[in-house]
Amino acid sequence: MQLGDLHLILDAIDEPVLLINTDRRIAHANAPAQTMFGESLRGGLVGQSFVRLVRNPDALKCVEQAFEEKARARADVQLLVPQTATYRLTAIYLDRENPVVAVTLKDVTPLLQAAQMRSDFVANVSHELRSPLTTMTGIIETLQGAARDDPQAQTRFLEIMQREAARMDRLIGDLLSLSRVESEERIRPTHQLDLIPVIAAVVATVRERPEGEDREFVFAPEFEECIVCGDADQLTQVFQNLLENACKYSKAGGKVTIHVEARKSAPRFTSAVWAVSVADEGEGIAEEHIPRLQERFYRIDSGRSRRVGGTGLGLAIVKHILNRHRGRLHIASAPGKGVCMTVLLPVPG
Repeated sequence: MQLGDLHLILDAIDEPVLLINTDRRIAHANAPAQTMFGESLRGGLVGQSFVRLVRNPDALKCVEQAFEEKARARADVQLLVPQTATYRLTAIYLDRENPVVAVTLKDVTPLLQAAQMRSDFVANVSHELRSPLTTMTGIIETLQGAARDDPQAQTRFLEIMQREAARMDRLIGDLLSLSRVESEERIRPTHQLDLIPVIAAVVATVRERPEGEDREFVFAPEFEECIVCGDADQLTQVFQNLLENACKYSKAGGKVTIHVEARKSAPRFTSAVWAVSVADEGEGIAEEHIPRLQERFYRIDSGRSRRVGGTGLGLAIVKHILNRHRGRLHIASAPGKGVCMTVLLPVPG
């Protein structure tokens, strides 16, 4: 194969590919490689030192191994261009009159992040289930021993067991719900519905619950209808979650305001949107926590969250439901000024 033919083949590959000669300099770089490294160099990549280009010992070791063994070598390396990411570097020795090593770079950052998320998810679920189980096991041992003939202790311990069992039931319910919405996330709803009665029904339900009994709910939509393409059950779950959070994390006797607004445009949308905000008068959230609120099991105050029945999965479920509906959640807050969570949903075209 002629050198020009090899270059044509490498240029047809979607991933960055570099040819490294025996001087450890770049003999050829395909278009993705030029894009990846081009901003950090002037005058192009050809002729540049591979050592200075990547500045990663594992990457250099991989290329040296390919040259020395005249074979294939592989390593996962972290590079800083165009931004910090982990690449699976494969170095392949090509036996030619002038030997070269072909280096391919595959961005495996999303795969590693997904693996870490799965690991963290299993660890979090195990912890969330182990804690109430440990409490219940200790209570059972106490009831079988020291509190065997103590009716008052039995009543108190049974109440604790009931509370911990309910906590596990909520967690399992949220896990099943999260799994279900994730499996449907790529299926876009096609049925049109009116959000106004959906929200009104959620307000009526939450108002009758213990956490909503001493809250004032304000919902006075200015529109006769608010049409979106959506799944009624899932959107009910979204607003139920937001209203319950507003009640749980705001002060007793406070006001929860639900406002519907039509916006001609919004960031990351190509059309008009409906904006439904749920605002409370609670303690608010510090700015550094806001970007992580939709992560699974992320809690600002774990103790308080568990006391009010939170599982740490509610906003993660909301995020995936809104992803399915091509919407998004915007969170605005500041300490002492309450929280305003706004659901943005596209107006059907």
